[in-house]
Amino acid sequence: MAARLTPSIPLPLNPDVLKEIVEKAKDWALMHGACMRSKTNFSEDSLYFAPFALLPSTFPTREYNRAVALQPVINELMHKVAHDHDFLEESLKNTIKVDEFTGGLYKVYEKVRKEGFGQRLSLGLVRADLMLETCKCEVSVRPSGSCGCRHTNPSCVSYCCWKQVEFNTIAAGFGWLGPASGLIHRYVLQELGYPQLLKNLPENPALTGLSNGMLEAWDIFGNKNAVILFVIEDVTYNICDQRFLEFEIRKINPEVRIIRRTLTDIANTAKLGPKKELMVGQDTVAVVYFRAGYEPGHYHSQKEWDARLLMELSTAIKCPSIHYHLAGTKKVQQSLAKPGCLERFLDDSKKIQEIQDIFTGLYSLDLDDAGNTGVQKALSSPEKYVLKPQREGGGNNVYGSEIKEALLNMADSEERSAWILMDRIHPPVQVNYIVRPNQSTVELQDIVCELGIFGVVIGDEKQILTNRQVGHMLRSKLSSANEGGVAAGVGALDSPYLT
Repeated sequence: MAARLTPSIPLPLNPDVLKEIVEKAKDWALMHGACMRSKTNFSEDSLYFAPFALLPSTFPTREYNRAVALQPVINELMHKVAHDHDFLEESLKNTIKVDEFTGGLYKVYEKVRKEGFGQRLSLGLVRADLMLETCKCEVSVRPSGSCGCRHTNPSCVSYCCWKQVEFNTIAAGFGWLGPASGLIHRYVLQELGYPQLLKNLPENPALTGLSNGMLEAWDIFGNKNAVILFVIEDVTYNICDQRFLEFEIRKINPEVRIIRRTLTDIANTAKLGPKKELMVGQDTVAVVYFRAGYEPGHYHSQKEWDARLLMELSTAIKCPSIHYHLAGTKKVQQSLAKPGCLERFLDDSKKIQEIQDIFTGLYSLDLDDAGNTGVQKALSSPEKYVLKPQREGGGNNVYGSEIKEALLNMADSEERSAWILMDRIHPPVQVNYIVRPNQSTVELQDIVCELGIFGVVIGDEKQILTNRQVGHMLRSKLSSANEGGVAAGVGALDSPYLT
């Protein structure tokens, strides 16, 4: 029996009220850009609203505040990880032998180290994703600031604490769709007659915060005529999330121009100037913001890899730089969970304890004793774990009985080193309505939520110039679903209702 959270308002809604508010909410989403392009009926000239939860989902205030406060510490940790060559090398040495894509990224990294970094500064627009987990300890009082205890009573949700799912260093999306979902919910609650509840919806400055991060990097670059380059997919479905960042940047500083290019475009039109400046046509690039380049399908041939290398060698400030990209791999995150590892990067015992508290179990699958132990754990109780490859973008993880099948197929091959094993998090359930395009009926369903906290960090191997938390996003999915990506069509936009 899963723990349950009480919904933000009494449910179910009267059928007539439900029908009317769903129609209004759909129109609000369409008219305010909470939208995506359809993958099944694609057209550059049309949009569908992104799937969304009709009501904001309950989230404990204590754990939300804890996540917000901890984000700068996570930013600091991952920045230091990205600049620790020996740690990256040791963490990825087995993975790059068997995972062609991660190996390709590492080759770019090695070439840049050999030829020299054109730009020492990196810009991180990052997102730490987390899920609530109901503690199962026997004690009635949870130690202050600790997430190590567990509570056995499934009806008790006052002891929910959060665990980190992953840390995103490239294409950490929903800078617009995160705030947009909160705006939908502000409208819906007022239309339903609950304006007094708006105080429970936290402000979400993610769009402005991320845009200001790019503008700060642009200003540091020091060329008022230089542009910000968005590296995009060949076909962009999540168009609003990207365009609203562009619109916000132009709104904050109309002098800054943004250009959008695919990796193939860059391969065909970009070059390095005499001082290693990145030139795309006649434009000098100050900041490169990657919304593509995080999966193998974005690299159609060697020339796309050459384009990535060209950008990494340039003086442009990358978001993320290649070492930041590698720091976000699952294998590196698994290495960080090893006992005593955090002390390598953090010298504050309180910070170390706070980070250790949020880690769930992460296990190696390398061809050694530790990896063999991880395999045996998964084979004996696959329902307790998630099998994760070194990929971003959703839809790549393996769950349940399929874990056993996958590991048996790998047997004792080196392919195992391309994966990690993570304890499966069992978040509390709550009811909500999920509204999807072309859906004739909307029903009350059990859902679970995943919170993402955005951070901005700028610095080099010697110092951090900027480090702050800038907003959040919430995604929901049916409690019976494994993956939860909104762009993949499984998840839904949501926002936290703090209690």
